[in-house]
Amino acid sequence: MKKFIFPLLTFIILIALTLMNSGDFLKNEDYRFGIENFVKPEYTGYPFTTVNNNLPYFDTDIDSVESFEDYAPLDSLGRCGVCVAVIGEDIMPDEERDAIGQVKPTGWHTSKYDFVEGKYLYNRCHLIGYQLTGENANERNLITGTRYLNTKGMLPFENMVAEYISETKNHVFYRVTPYYTKDNLLADGVLMEAYSIEDKGMGICFNVFCHNVQPGVMIDYATGQNDLDSGIEVNNGDEKEENFILNTSSKRIHKPDCPSADKIKEKNKKAFTGRITVLKNEGYKTCGECF
Repeated sequence: MKKFIFPLLTFIILIALTLMNSGDFLKNEDYRFGIENFVKPEYTGYPFTTVNNNLPYFDTDIDSVESFEDYAPLDSLGRCGVCVAVIGEDIMPDEERDAIGQVKPTGWHTSKYDFVEGKYLYNRCHLIGYQLTGENANERNLITGTRYLNTKGMLPFENMVAEYISETKNHVFYRVTPYYTKDNLLADGVLMEAYSIEDKGMGICFNVFCHNVQPGVMIDYATGQNDLDSGIEVNNGDEKEENFILNTSSKRIHKPDCPSADKIKEKNKKAFTGRITVLKNEGYKTCGECF
């Protein structure tokens, strides 16, 4: 795959490695560009949190649309650092992803819970999604992430960027930064920033922090070890898959024939087929009218 070198300093703000008000750091020490004024948001029950009014921290006055990708070297603990790219169709893959199971990112454990989608707690999460740059088993681009981080947090934004580029043939500046607390092996989450270049952010512009959590599971971020949260509901095996209508804003579960379901705004309305304990463990509550 042809890769290009891009003058990063024209649009990336240089800051100190360590945040002044805490022991947390944002990136690999070998990379001197980072995020100014970033403070990690607390998890409040949603897979991602918008930061900086949804505007990227980097300078958006970008003229070049030459595609490139760059991945920070692993740090002394073996952790990934910041990944940056200008993504165009020329570096997006046109073939299926190869196996990546040989990579064991820091904090990796093979843990299974019946209520987790796919059962496995952890995925090898691409910082820059495979569909965007075609990186397979690049250890600089894979972190240990929960299934919830991978599919509920990061994937919707990756899909958004991929669809935009495919439809417009434009380019997107894209940066993903894993956030670790001190020497923890497991990231607290990832900061995802993106900006469409040709239309100056009209098509793509976001800045979100995706939380590396899994509802129903207690995680030790120092090691990646984990255990069942005793406060959750667990499927006893008798529960059947059912159809529900979700209000993603109020986090309410409705039966399909519930009158309140018809009043949900389309942007907050989602159909779901599965076990209700999965939804409850993600913070959803049942509607008082139809349950």
